[in-house]
Amino acid sequence: METRVVDHPLVAHKLTTLREETTDSPTFRRLADELVTLLAYEATRSVRVEPVAITTPVAPTTGIRLSSPKPLVVPILRAGLGMLDGMMRLMPTAEVGFLGMVRDEATLEATTYAERLPADLSGRQVYVLDPMLATGGTLAAAIRFLVDRGADDITCIVLLAAPEGCANLSAGLEGVDVPVTVVTAAMDERLNEHGYIVPGLGDAGDRLYGVAH
Repeated sequence: METRVVDHPLVAHKLTTLREETTDSPTFRRLADELVTLLAYEATRSVRVEPVAITTPVAPTTGIRLSSPKPLVVPILRAGLGMLDGMMRLMPTAEVGFLGMVRDEATLEATTYAERLPADLSGRQVYVLDPMLATGGTLAAAIRFLVDRGADDITCIVLLAAPEGCANLSAGLEGVDVPVTVVTAAMDERLNEHGYIVPGLGDAGDRLYGVAH
């Protein structure tokens, strides 16, 4: 598993405002959207492409386009939905699937409650969207789910990560024989006793959409 922390002043600037507890939901959604587009630029550095012949107003030439099958973008419900528009703005021809996973707050184990994905992901590059890599259980379960469907290259885009989460994710993927990359805006200090990232930014889902019970 490879982890990339995107070191860029605009990323740090937008993340700082996301962290502020006084940032309201509309502003939080807008900044998360902008931040994901910046992270996606780095995350798609190895997206698969193929040559294509074109004609410019001046002369014929050869360019590149995204290869088939198209990349698949998979937001983890519900908070991952807040990252989808920012990702699709950069890669509008990608296809989108959905995966609903919930973490048991007592055991911290993740289970799947909904999915809308192709039955066969053979040969697909998959980009997983989830704001927080905290305990790592949700992402590990999501990646294993996608690998079982045949995905052969997975990149996870997260706003924040914790060292414990990265270590747990790596351990949870033992035996998974596909490349996995985590791209994040920051590696924070630690997890607290409740499994939240410190200093973090709070509950990303609640800050994106409000507290819905």
